[in-house]
Amino acid sequence: MFEGRAVLVTGADGFIGSHLAERLVREGACVRALVFYNAFDSRGWLDSSPPDVRGALDVVMGDIRDVDQVRRAMDGCEIVFHLAALVGIPHSYLAPRSYVETNVVGSLNVLEAARQCGVARVVHTSTSEVYGTARYVPIDEEHPLAAQSPYAASKIGADQLALAYRRSFGLPVSIIRPFNTYGPRQSLRAVIPAIITQLASGRRQVRLGNLSPTRDFSFVEDVVSGFLAVAAADGSLGQVTNIGTDFEVSIRRLAELIAEVMGCPIEFGLDEQRVRPPGSEVERLRASHEKARRVLGWQPEVSGEAGLRRGLQVTAEWYSRQENLARYHDRDYAV
Repeated sequence: MFEGRAVLVTGADGFIGSHLAERLVREGACVRALVFYNAFDSRGWLDSSPPDVRGALDVVMGDIRDVDQVRRAMDGCEIVFHLAALVGIPHSYLAPRSYVETNVVGSLNVLEAARQCGVARVVHTSTSEVYGTARYVPIDEEHPLAAQSPYAASKIGADQLALAYRRSFGLPVSIIRPFNTYGPRQSLRAVIPAIITQLASGRRQVRLGNLSPTRDFSFVEDVVSGFLAVAAADGSLGQVTNIGTDFEVSIRRLAELIAEVMGCPIEFGLDEQRVRPPGSEVERLRASHEKARRVLGWQPEVSGEAGLRRGLQVTAEWYSRQENLARYHDRDYAV
């Protein structure tokens, strides 16, 4: 499917984007990686990719808010995976306009460039946060949308633009909606690396926010497989497809599982910065992946509590390596 094909990955310097770019190189694709321009000449997590992968990537530094840069980056590409976004929920309370400019306007630029360049497929990245607190479980793609944060609102706006471009212009766009992804390279703004790095640094009282919400966690390699499956399936065109495990776990139980796989005692403390405003907390998420199984032939390889333990073991081992742990500041919570 991807052998020899020209592919653009926006947000390739990030957590999921770097894993996806690496997999595409392994699949034989000619990968152009659009990474966020910065003064440090950093390619983000791509700087840590194996040398053979780094050598195969065509890295372009830019900004999806600049439509001309997006169009130039997309020129000659057949398939576009659009992952570039602002994703930190707490920061969206402080800087909502930047989320609209990056997530909504940036996505508009990607969609318009794809229309003008005549690409064969656009895979647009959504998030389970657009559903808000589950009204029923498992959450299928027909579940109502309910933004409980500026971040979620910006992603709903971007998703609706993608669907509108399909309906208005016939753009070959598919929407992938991953539930909570975890694995190596994730930011400490996410709960799993926050727990692991605190324990790996020798702390026994782990400071978190609300412990009662439940989430459906997917290992990053499963999510990457979902991206490839969406791009390959004609049945996904103009459709939203959930990627999740249909297994939910509370944040408290999640922390206990992490402590168990790491062999550490654990106590809980409250970090007020991690507590969302009352009306903004998404209390429950659990995915239906029936559509992904039926339309894409995809299902998670890492699922259920046993699978979650395996994924957490791999993730904890990665963060616990000194060279990786040193990248993070576990005592500082940057929104």
